[in-house]
Amino acid sequence: MQSRKYSRLVMLVPLAALSMAVHEARAGSSARPCAVKMPGVAFTRCLNGAEKMATPNGQQLTMKGEAKTDYFNDPDGTPPFATAAVLLSKVDNTKPFTFSARVSPQFKETYDAGALYLFVNDRLWHKFAFERDERKLTRIVTVRTMGTSDDCNHPPVSDAAVYMKISSDTKTVAFYYSTDNVTWNLVRLYHNNYPATIWVGLSSQSPLGNGNVSHFDNPTLTAQSVRDFRMGT
Repeated sequence: MQSRKYSRLVMLVPLAALSMAVHEARAGSSARPCAVKMPGVAFTRCLNGAEKMATPNGQQLTMKGEAKTDYFNDPDGTPPFATAAVLLSKVDNTKPFTFSARVSPQFKETYDAGALYLFVNDRLWHKFAFERDERKLTRIVTVRTMGTSDDCNHPPVSDAAVYMKISSDTKTVAFYYSTDNVTWNLVRLYHNNYPATIWVGLSSQSPLGNGNVSHFDNPTLTAQSVRDFRMGT
């Protein structure tokens, strides 16, 4: 994926500070208290005024992404871009959990997306997105950030909506998607070395566009992990 250039000026932290961030047990200094409650999960922290962008309606949460908003720490060292609105729910990472939702973004412009997050602070997070790419294809994208972001494009998905979930048994964390909520595809799996308190969340972004609306059906946080980390079930 092409490099994303923005003008927001943010001081970069040294590697030593990043190592300390692994042990940080709060949702970053930029998160603020809020209250957005869904039947399956309660969001109690917000980034960039996310509560103003969120509209609950029964089992569906609609989130607006304002123009030119994104969360991305370019690996070329340019200043991070951290303006996307993100709803956050606190998780005890010493216990198993699964966070899931059916995601359907509008997809008007390149990089428009609806996303699930695993978040510690502005330097340590993972975005799991259903995103429109440079070729106007919609695909699963994962962005694992430890100081700077990697950017991994996964197979295109032609459906208008996709089921997505993040699951951990405390030792392993994994990311899955499905088009039918039955057969799950593993996209990322690695050692869970995040701190004891982390946050999961939802966001809608529009880095190059004039705004994007994403619908999240039945967002749910449970205290169980998948049984089979390869199959996602």
